[in-house]
Amino acid sequence: MVDDDYKFLQIRDAITSINQKVNLIGVIFEIGFPKQTKGTDCFCTLKIIDESRPKPGISVNFFAESMEMLPHVASAGDIIQLSHVVMKTHCGEVNAVFNKRFSSFALYEGNDVEDCFPYQVSSKFRPRDLDKTFIKGLRKWLVDFQLDEGLTKFLFLREIKQEERVNLICKIVHICEVAKDEWMAFLWDGTDAPPISLPTKLDDELNNLVPLQLEPVPLPRDVLCTFPTVGTVLRVIFDQGMQKHLLHFLHTGKWVKFLNILCEVHSGLWRGVLTPFTKLQYTPNEDHLVSAWQRLYNERLSLKWGRIPYSSFPWPSNITEVDYDNVPFVTLRDVLTYSEVTVKFKCVARVVAALPWQAEDFRTPLGTYRIRLTLEDPTARIHALLYGEDGEKFFGGYPSVDALTRKLNKLLGLTVSDNGKQINNAPRNPPWVQFCLKSYCLSKTEVWGSRHYRIFDTKVVE
Repeated sequence: MVDDDYKFLQIRDAITSINQKVNLIGVIFEIGFPKQTKGTDCFCTLKIIDESRPKPGISVNFFAESMEMLPHVASAGDIIQLSHVVMKTHCGEVNAVFNKRFSSFALYEGNDVEDCFPYQVSSKFRPRDLDKTFIKGLRKWLVDFQLDEGLTKFLFLREIKQEERVNLICKIVHICEVAKDEWMAFLWDGTDAPPISLPTKLDDELNNLVPLQLEPVPLPRDVLCTFPTVGTVLRVIFDQGMQKHLLHFLHTGKWVKFLNILCEVHSGLWRGVLTPFTKLQYTPNEDHLVSAWQRLYNERLSLKWGRIPYSSFPWPSNITEVDYDNVPFVTLRDVLTYSEVTVKFKCVARVVAALPWQAEDFRTPLGTYRIRLTLEDPTARIHALLYGEDGEKFFGGYPSVDALTRKLNKLLGLTVSDNGKQINNAPRNPPWVQFCLKSYCLSKTEVWGSRHYRIFDTKVVE
C-alpha cells in the first residue's frame, strides 16, 4: 500500500501491485464516454500511458455518484494524476479502479505549456509542490512520443459496411445543431464511401421523396463551401443522451481517431452513430496515420481522373455519351459550391430517382420532355432537370414507351426479367455514368437554394 503521496508508480510497476492502492500519473490515450451503471453510480473508462508502458497502457475505471463528478477530459492527450486507485484484474487484464470514497484525480492540459494548474480536480484532491515536476516530465516525453497503433485497425470511409462498428480516422469539417437539441458532426478522410443498394419500388418516390441530405434543411452555402470537394463527408449523429458528453471533444478542423462508430444507412445515405461504446483516441498533430491519409488524398488529386468516384475506376459505364471529351470531371460538390451561376460541368454520377418514374409520363400533353432526375456521387445529391430538346437528345428522339422504359431501367440499375418486367425486392445498384450539367438561376439575384441544374449534351446509348 502506498502511504507516501509523493510516490508515483510507473504503469509498468503498478500492474504488479494487484489489490493495492497506488498513485499514478499518465497521458490520457483513450476516452470512453460516461454512462449509467445498473445501480445508482455513473461510470467511465480512460486508458492512460506513460514512458514505461506506451503500449498498451492501462485502463482506469471511474465510479461516481453523478456525471459531474467523473473526469471531464478536455482532450485525448491531456494528463491525469491519480491518488489511491486500486489495482484489480478482470478477464485476465490488469486495470486501475477509482473508488469514490478514497481516490482522487486532477486533470491537466497535455500540450507543452508553462501552466501546471489542473483544470478539474476531484473533491479529495490535494495539490503538492512536486506535482509540477511530474507534469512537466510527462509533457516533455509526449513531445517526442511516437504512437504505436498495435493491433488497432483503422478503416477508410471507402471500406465501411452497413450495420458494422468500425474504427475511423477523420477530420471534423463541421458540427452544427440540425434541430432543437439535435447535433450532427460531419467527418471526412478523403475517400469515397461505397455506393448503397437502393429500394426497387420506384413509386415510393411519389410519397417519400429521396432526400438530398440527412439534415432537415441544407447547410448554409458559406459552410458547404468550406468542405473538401472530393471525398465523402459522413454525417454522424449522437446516440440518445450522448451528445452533451461528446460535443466538447469535437473541434472543427481537427483530425480525430474514433473507435467503434456504428455505420448505418438512412434514406439511402450513409451515416455514423456515436454510441456509449464509442471511444476517442489520442491523435497528435503529426500523427503518422493522419499524414498517410492526407498523402493518399493528395496523390488522388494528382491523378488525371482523381475526381471521379473511387468505385467507378477504371472508367464509368458506357450507358451514356457526352459531347465534352476534353473537359475535366468535377464532383457534385464542385457543382454545388461553384462561385458562378451559369456554368457547364461534366460529372460521373448515379441516377437514384426519377420523377415521374413511368415512361409514359415523361412528356407533357404537348410532347415536351420534362423529367427530374436525382443524381448522386460520393460527395452530394442534386436534382437535375431533363427538359425539351435536352430530353430529346438524352433519349435519342421520341422512342416508344417500352424503349424509354428500358433506357430508364438501365440508368436506375433495375433488375428485370427476360420479358422486361421489374423483379421486386431485387437490389438496385445504379451504374456510374457521365453527365453534362449546367447551372442556372430563375431569379435575377441568386439566393442560396435558388440555383438549379439541367442535363444537356448527354445521350443514353442502348
